Amino acid sequence: ILHLKDECYSLLPTILLVSCLRTYASSASKPNILLMMADDLGLGDVGCYGNDTLRTPNIDQLAKEGVKLTQHISAAPLCTPSRAAFLTGRYPIRSGMGSSTKHHVLFWIGGSGGLPPNETTFARILQQQGYTTALIGKWHQGVNCESHSDHCHHPLNHGFDYFYGMPFTLVNECQVGEDPFLNIRVQAKYWLYSQIIALTVLTLLIGKLTGLFLVKWKAIICFALCGFLFFISWFSSYGFVRYWNCILMRNNDISEQPMKPERAASNILKEAISFIERNKNGPFLLFVSFLHVHTPLVTTEKFLGKSRHGLYGDNVEEMDWMVGRILDAIDKAGLKNNTFTYFTSDHGGHLEAHKQNAPLGGWNGIYKGGKAMGGWEGGIRVPGIFRWPGVLPADTVIDEPTSLMDIYPTVAHLAAGIMPQDRVIDGRNLMPLLQGKVQHSEHEFMFHYCGLYLHAVRWHQKDSGALWKAHYTTPIFQPEGAGGCYISGFCNCFGEDVTHHDPPLLFDLSSDPAEIKPLSPATEPLFDTVISRIERAVQEHHRTLTPVPQQLSEYNNMWKPWLQPCCGTFPFCWCDKEGDSDQKII
Repeated sequence: ILHLKDECYSLLPTILLVSCLRTYASSASKPNILLMMADDLGLGDVGCYGNDTLRTPNIDQLAKEGVKLTQHISAAPLCTPSRAAFLTGRYPIRSGMGSSTKHHVLFWIGGSGGLPPNETTFARILQQQGYTTALIGKWHQGVNCESHSDHCHHPLNHGFDYFYGMPFTLVNECQVGEDPFLNIRVQAKYWLYSQIIALTVLTLLIGKLTGLFLVKWKAIICFALCGFLFFISWFSSYGFVRYWNCILMRNNDISEQPMKPERAASNILKEAISFIERNKNGPFLLFVSFLHVHTPLVTTEKFLGKSRHGLYGDNVEEMDWMVGRILDAIDKAGLKNNTFTYFTSDHGGHLEAHKQNAPLGGWNGIYKGGKAMGGWEGGIRVPGIFRWPGVLPADTVIDEPTSLMDIYPTVAHLAAGIMPQDRVIDGRNLMPLLQGKVQHSEHEFMFHYCGLYLHAVRWHQKDSGALWKAHYTTPIFQPEGAGGCYISGFCNCFGEDVTHHDPPLLFDLSSDPAEIKPLSPATEPLFDTVISRIERAVQEHHRTLTPVPQQLSEYNNMWKPWLQPCCGTFPFCWCDKEGDSDQKII
């Protein structure tokens, strides 16, 4: 027995060495994963997608060194649902991140809606596989559920080890001096009601004092008090958007409230580079979610006035420079050949964005529509660029239907992770297509939602090469003949603001990618056959849907003071832990 015991002790170093070598080999075989997502970037804003007046040399070089997808589709034409689908590999309707109201995105950090805790993000899968995971930049998937610090929707509760950035999104209110953006029509209505109430109280008061009205003081005081409570009920939220929504967080702690948007780009870039340097021994997942190029287009002085397309162009070129700096950090750390790199946008450009007569939104190339415009191609077709030297071919273009949701199973596959088996995953592993091992995408049908409403369906008929797209519902552009909803600022998904088509509008995207010439039974012999097949696919898709709580309901999407993150004692919420001593990178 003693002899066997001594022999076991003598084998212990060897066993430990083998275990360490196995761990190292497993780690070395898993690539680092760098995901970069722009906000509101139009497909036509990037040089490698046809723009010859905006300078995007770093994104263009990424495409030259890797694979460019020309039919890369977001799951929604707005940020909150699109990003939910990106993170989970599932249509937003499956997780409750589609909306049945006119608020299609999260409106408040202090709301109770957000990405449900029972959803499994790709960050969670990679975390379980030994990856160090980080999100730097925009989140916009909610923060709290029942208290101001439960952080049930927070990135750290969804598989990210580290978070630095905005739990919300940039809006005009974040920059002092900009016109308000958040629900401006509702705000205008509330202001009008408040003024009417104030004028009524003043009239009653004057009438009482002059003897013109026989009104009791009690009635005047009661009416004035009700008017004051009405004013406080809405102004306490909309009057302080900059303090409630425009904050920066580091993990669970607020670092700036309100944030200073002029230094956000520098801090985000510094954080991204620092994360790469700290974790160069990998494997790591870094999701850089840019605040660019969302209005109010906060741009540093170095890039102001440098582009040929005003402030929007300046902002795009600054973002491209940031992409270059992040890629330089990968190169300097010696990680280029072991890093799976991806660049995209959450959806198409915001055509209606403007200030006075100056456009502040992106260009979607030849494609019709843009942000928030249902299933029109301009709002959902986005850049899709991949690089992994030695694994993916260089300077390659693929014109097959793919989705932002495909990133989920792709990175899970690269990390040897196991996807959830108890739910439908709509994304498909892209590696065989990217490597040229297969010629066609696995997607046969793709469903284009606007909120909870199915607006369009595309059918990739692989055997014939045809690419059909049927629109059941389209937004009504205003003014008539315009290419967007310029009067309201955003298109809506339902009600009086849309047109229902029966039979659906049918396009062959392979010959008409701009969706200009709808087909009919008279011009397309296969019209009835195609529509019939698409309708069967819709029925099959609907059978896979199950009821879930609606995260963007009116209640979940309203401001609740008790859920408001605050770095002081509510309502006195302000702090600046970043300070002006930061080492500036821009």
